[in-house]
Amino acid sequence: MIDETTPPRVDSEVGPLRAVLLHRPGNELKRLTPRNNDQLLFDSIPWVDRAQAEHDAFAEVLRSRGVDVLLLADALRTALEDDRAHAAGVHAAVDDRRLGGDLADSLRSHLSGVDAAGLAEVLMAGMTFEELPSAEGASLVRMMNHPHDFAVDPLPNLLFTRDSSVWIGDRVAVSSLNMPARRRETAVLDLIYAYHPQFRHAARAYGAHSAPIEGGDVMLLAPGVLAIGVGERTTAAGAESLARSVFADGIAHTVLAVPIEQSRATMHLDTVCTMVDADAVVMYPLARDSLTAFTLRPTGDGGVKVAGPAPFLVAAAEAMEIDRLRVIDTGLDPVTAEREQWDDGNNTLALAPGVVVGYERNVETNERLEAAGIEVLPIAGSELGSGRGGPRCMSCPIRREPLR
Repeated sequence: MIDETTPPRVDSEVGPLRAVLLHRPGNELKRLTPRNNDQLLFDSIPWVDRAQAEHDAFAEVLRSRGVDVLLLADALRTALEDDRAHAAGVHAAVDDRRLGGDLADSLRSHLSGVDAAGLAEVLMAGMTFEELPSAEGASLVRMMNHPHDFAVDPLPNLLFTRDSSVWIGDRVAVSSLNMPARRRETAVLDLIYAYHPQFRHAARAYGAHSAPIEGGDVMLLAPGVLAIGVGERTTAAGAESLARSVFADGIAHTVLAVPIEQSRATMHLDTVCTMVDADAVVMYPLARDSLTAFTLRPTGDGGVKVAGPAPFLVAAAEAMEIDRLRVIDTGLDPVTAEREQWDDGNNTLALAPGVVVGYERNVETNERLEAAGIEVLPIAGSELGSGRGGPRCMSCPIRREPLR
């Protein structure tokens, strides 16, 4: 049970984790087929029952370490109990451009009458033309679409809750997701943060209709210091917009914009490196010497000054005011490093300084972490990883204790 009396706040990647938003895989994963999995950003068709079992085990590891777990589906259903949220949810589900006026009106009328749980299921799992309510009169749109085509797209990537929102200090940034298959996720998170009792009074650090930025590219290196990956999902305009926002709100004093390769293997900054201690990261070896950063700081008159680029590790240590940022490489040789990077070996979730959750299959990386004094809590991820995301991708920290 989430503690609704303590306000959300996250100032680092590794402060003791106390509350987190997860999404247990649901019927949206059962919508994936060989015909649509590429479009929906999955590399294979997951075995849903196994993915759910793996996710349940992941959530239990967190709970066993004192973390309150809020499940996204539960939060959405609670939010939709509010009539205003329900109306907004209906609006988010129905696309007039796809359905045409008459069919869209018919679906809106139907969804307006379903309960919060039913609307939440449609928002998450979508709806096929076959599942649309029957209506009088002919519809060319209905007749020309296959019964199993989507009238409302499913959202299988809701599993990766880090991408769709991120907490910075006491404010939440709702991501502006760049890929068409994920854009409607922002409407779901907007509903939760606007109408769930835990978040109703939370201020926003960023809006879903701003320039593209995704939470997997946002890393809280230290209190007041952010790194933002710029690549396939987050644009330079998005990174600059978020920097200006956090400077204006006084929740950060330095932002590092980090160019990353625009590829499936390195879609977010957290596929290249994640923090495992207050002064340490696990990092893909090929990125260690090639990763650079532009340093953004406020000018004091509402502007932003940009310096660089400089080596990322140097710029990060300077911004964090430490001598150096320790690096633990993924794997021992180039082939192992590449394999374990693809399998999210760099994508760990810190539960406290020096304690992380990682996929058990990344044996070499986990051994290197342990050798460096990092406790690794291994979880299975053979099915969870089919969408290319690890423990960090699957978790949106809501509350962390301050670093001491």
